[in-house]
Amino acid sequence: MQFDGFNEKDFSVFAIDGLEARMEKLIERVRPKLEELGKHFAAELSSSTGEEMFYHVAKHARRTVNPPNDTWVAFSSSNRGYKKLPHFQIGLFETHIFIWFAVIYESPVKKEFAALLKKEMDSINKNIPDNFVWSQDHMKPDAFSHLDVKNGKLSDFINSLANVKKAELLCGIHIPKEEAIRMDGDTFIHKADSVFQTLMPLYQLKKKIYSQEG
Repeated sequence: MQFDGFNEKDFSVFAIDGLEARMEKLIERVRPKLEELGKHFAAELSSSTGEEMFYHVAKHARRTVNPPNDTWVAFSSSNRGYKKLPHFQIGLFETHIFIWFAVIYESPVKKEFAALLKKEMDSINKNIPDNFVWSQDHMKPDAFSHLDVKNGKLSDFINSLANVKKAELLCGIHIPKEEAIRMDGDTFIHKADSVFQTLMPLYQLKKKIYSQEG
């Protein structure tokens, strides 16, 4: 299968009532596209990170009642999972696509990663584009633009990552549904690749942590 981009039906999956009915259409419509993106970007990110990268498509297997409000494919340097590692994501809510670098609450190195982020604050403030966004919760669709947080609140986000058990930190872009639908597959892949390259300095910080541990 060639990745052809996202369409209205992909986003409308999240308007379907009921876990079983929503999962049926998510598996039918969206998951094959995430698999294609997974295959493509696992190879691309392996090259650009210098690590073998593996893709993990969300299965939502633990859900028993509430249907998922979003879905995604994640990329990490472990074939066993991604949640404990700094990683990349591509996914969608009903309203938008997200392309992230993420450190989520399951990670055991949040404190160490936050310390590295503090040391790199000047570079981060300068090199992350103003239209990129930050989030503290991967399960919520809202986010804060870099322009709005780079001169103060971003430091608070990083402090929370270090000190709050459930805190997370994600950086990347949102593509509104209407814009995403207009993109063909090649345009979307080019956009995602550009975002990952912009976020690569954040990802590369993880190597400092694991080299110290080694």
